Amino acid sequence: MGFNIADLFERAVDAVPQRLALVCGDTRLSYSEFDREANRLANHLGDQGFGHGDHIGIYAQNSAEWMIAMVAIFKIRAVPININFRYVEDELVYLFDNADLVALIHDREYIANIEAVTAKVPGLRHFVMIDDGSDLDPKRIGSIPWAEAVASASPERPSLQRSDDDHYVIYTGGTTGMPKGVVWRHKDVFFALGGGVDAYTNERVTHGFQLAEKAKANENPMVVLSAPPLMHGAAQWGALRFFFEGA
Repeated sequence: MGFNIADLFERAVDAVPQRLALVCGDTRLSYSEFDREANRLANHLGDQGFGHGDHIGIYAQNSAEWMIAMVAIFKIRAVPININFRYVEDELVYLFDNADLVALIHDREYIANIEAVTAKVPGLRHFVMIDDGSDLDPKRIGSIPWAEAVASASPERPSLQRSDDDHYVIYTGGTTGMPKGVVWRHKDVFFALGGGVDAYTNERVTHGFQLAEKAKANENPMVVLSAPPLMHGAAQWGALRFFFEGA
């Protein structure tokens, strides 16, 4: 029971709240710190009316915010959509429209790209900007800076019942045509892309609390480098499966 991605992550937080969860540049977050930041973004998105089944894009290069955004979106039962940051205008229009995006979390450097396509994607109505040090003005697309979005949002976990049937979508690379969104149930993708096994022992996971229980007892957690772009499923699951184990 209990293979919802957000639930698996929160169980790890509860098991090892003070353990280091993520290091990216100068950013170092414990599991509890990561969880609170994800809660704030999740509650911000929920306050805008987004929730179960809504598709929210992540258009950014690797950063702490990328991982936090993905978990935050799962927390409100919405669906994170991976966006290749190398796409040009026509490809972005296709993907934004095909994915039925209603909101977008994006690096600041892509504001001009977004501005060029928003008129063609009228359903896309909310933007949150990750500040990457570039100088484009978020007001050009009505985007809210990340720090501002989370500042007034609650750090408490969204109060809702999640399901193993919630959706995980990964867009393909489009090597033989236009990219296509592959839809998984959370439970199915955990056992398929996530392996469905304990990364330390290779034993099959039989219930949703198993990994968190082992995390608490593990005094020597692994350090894992998620090197590929997080817009790819392999990178996402290279990180997620170890988050679930408190690594």
